[in-house]
Amino acid sequence: MAEKRVLAFDYGASSGRGIVGSFDGKKLSLQEVHRFSNDPVIVNGTMYWDTLRLFFELKQGLIRAKHAGGFDSIGIDTWGVDFGLLDRHGALIGNPVHYRDARTNGMCEKSFSLIDKETFYQITGNQFMDINTAFQLLALKERQPDVLERAETLLFTPDLLNYFLTGIKKAEYSIASTSQLLDARERCWSKQVIEALGLPERIFPEIVPSGTRLGPVTPEICEELGLENVDVVAICGHDTQDALVSVPTKEKDFIFISCGTWSLFGTELDSPVIDANSARLNITNEGGYAGRISFLKNIIGLWLIQESRRQWIREGREYGFGTLEKMASAEPAFRCFIDPDAPEFVPAGNIPRRIREYCERTGQPVPENEGQIVRCINESLAFKYRDTLAEIETCTGKDYRTIYLVGGGTQSALLCQMTASACHKRVSAGPVEATVYGNLALQLMAAGEIASIEEARDIIQASPDIRSYEPQDAAQWEDAYVRYLEVTRRA
Repeated sequence: MAEKRVLAFDYGASSGRGIVGSFDGKKLSLQEVHRFSNDPVIVNGTMYWDTLRLFFELKQGLIRAKHAGGFDSIGIDTWGVDFGLLDRHGALIGNPVHYRDARTNGMCEKSFSLIDKETFYQITGNQFMDINTAFQLLALKERQPDVLERAETLLFTPDLLNYFLTGIKKAEYSIASTSQLLDARERCWSKQVIEALGLPERIFPEIVPSGTRLGPVTPEICEELGLENVDVVAICGHDTQDALVSVPTKEKDFIFISCGTWSLFGTELDSPVIDANSARLNITNEGGYAGRISFLKNIIGLWLIQESRRQWIREGREYGFGTLEKMASAEPAFRCFIDPDAPEFVPAGNIPRRIREYCERTGQPVPENEGQIVRCINESLAFKYRDTLAEIETCTGKDYRTIYLVGGGTQSALLCQMTASACHKRVSAGPVEATVYGNLALQLMAAGEIASIEEARDIIQASPDIRSYEPQDAAQWEDAYVRYLEVTRRA
């Protein structure tokens, strides 16, 4: 068969990439054509995404991909929950606000005076987090009601970039399911939730299935960039769901961790699990390709190390991630622990200082250097994964043999080994570029080049960067886990 070339744009919380995938019928090869930083901007106390800059970088990626041999379609994935608002003329109303902005503080709790918490969860099946779209909109309604009055359309970040390319206003299913505004069972906007929160129903666009071919790039952009007519595919707009397509398994029942800035820990199901256990444990049901459900929990992930590194750079000490891992490996094990999801670790800022304060407050040895900080983060994340594994197993009634860890976190052999040892499970780590593989595979499925997720996983399983880790030092990890529980329960 003739080689098929498709272009993935993968936007993360700190950087983005444009990667061309070449498929010869058996093997999917990657070629990075553009990489750029994604730097939030704080203005007058509000944290924004620099969305127009992100679209500018998308255009640069299109130009470079064209010169690298061309492509047949485009797919865009990003983080979840954030959005832009368009007015009745289709113009963007201000820069989209970052989910880490403080405007949502307390909004989740405030929503329960408008809609009963149990009813809210029974409809949406979403993990309650202040950052979710529903609570961002509630904050906007309270503080800037004029903005909502002017708005005609809400588009999540990947849908917004798709609109900039095509002029088409649609909401893709997976990204819509991150909002806490979707009826998880019916897979449509929840009129009951939207009305209860007092939000304008008109702003929510039609939801289209993951993998929908939206339409061509506008003639104006084709002329500007010198492109041939090329289609945009609404692949899974939420990067987690693209990564899930890439999990290299033949098992029907498996655990995955999509490990990047956030760790998304869960399993894949045919239908939502919404019951007393999942509500008590605050587990989310997120939509994916072909209507599949990711039953998962959002855990703060490599953000803790990324933001610590940014702090050390601000202080004049610049380390690569590999160097930090070596420093952590050289430190004694199990000195101190944190709860990675403690609220003080969510905002940007001086994470190392907050970790030291947490350890001092809980009566533990205080980390004295960068290696001890990174070791504390990794060990605590591994134990958090163990907690979450137990919660997933409680809800599904299943015992999972292997944890499939995909994404950027697979580059940390230390974290992968710690995860295997803490959870007493084999860890299959890789591919690193799981999100990109999934993005590309969904475009190829839309084109009829790949028949199913199962075929896509078989192809991706041949990726050379997949490694296995077996549990080690079981007794030491078990003793340390008891201490971790004591610390996090009294924090």
